[in-house]
Amino acid sequence: MIPSRGYHERILVTGGAGFLGSHLCERLLDRGAEVVSVDNYFTGSRTNIGHLLANPRFEALRHDITFPIHLEVDRIYNLACPASPVHYQHDPVQTTKTSVHGAINVLGLAKRLQAPILQASTSEVYGDPTVHPQTEDYWGNVNPIGLRACYDEGKRCAETLFFDYHRQHAVPIKVVRIFNTYGPRMHPNDGRVVSNFIMQALKGEPLTIYGEGQQTRSFCYVDDLIDGMIRFMEAGPEHTGPINLGNPVEITILELAEKVLQLTGSSSVLERRPLPSDDPKQRRPDIGRAKAVIGWEPKVSFDDGLERTIHSFRSRYFS
Repeated sequence: MIPSRGYHERILVTGGAGFLGSHLCERLLDRGAEVVSVDNYFTGSRTNIGHLLANPRFEALRHDITFPIHLEVDRIYNLACPASPVHYQHDPVQTTKTSVHGAINVLGLAKRLQAPILQASTSEVYGDPTVHPQTEDYWGNVNPIGLRACYDEGKRCAETLFFDYHRQHAVPIKVVRIFNTYGPRMHPNDGRVVSNFIMQALKGEPLTIYGEGQQTRSFCYVDDLIDGMIRFMEAGPEHTGPINLGNPVEITILELAEKVLQLTGSSSVLERRPLPSDDPKQRRPDIGRAKAVIGWEPKVSFDDGLERTIHSFRSRYFS
């Protein structure tokens, strides 16, 4: 655990009712902070934060960050944006607006308050990488007009805005690039591979494999990811990032499917479908910078994290 600062801070978390946002709000409250969650509930859910609503140090606001927001806070975590292809491709123009207009609005707030602000960016800024593993110095290989561009390029533009506000207005920024993360409170129908496979296995439906299943991903358990975000936010102001946060252990999608079948005891079969457009063939973070700057690396093993996630899905959706 990260040591508490020992005094109360008022912290804004945009996207606070989402998968990552709800875990972040919970952790910040545990550390004694006052937390304001801002969410428009497009992909977030009040169920994710229902257990926090009775806490007098927690406040939940319904708001879309593509419109300005006026609050008094000490720190800002910007997590607002649909993060799965199913959701960000549902309304791609709005997805880009959330990344770009949203960044402008929260950066404007941070500028007025001179409050440290952390941007939850993504490994998708690397696109379909030609460098492996991906280091923060790699500029990426992104299709700017593809189906995923609303998210990929939106997040890349948000990073640009963060660094320009830092250079032009001295806003204290932090940028983290989040690789595949999983755990309790994932949306059951968000199209991400871990939640897809678990739901399909628990329902006894075929597990959908795109292509031959040889594309690779690296999966970080949510508790580890939140730990890294808070550590980086509390690092010195000279550390702006970007830094990669993710698990450097790489597995194929086929291996993941087999692991889910094993841990759920499901008799589901595998069903192969054509590979989607612009789907990255491999994804693994180089976390050398995170180790050096904040002493961070994942602690939860994949088997342990997957068992916890399956248990959560069973309890929440199949009890």
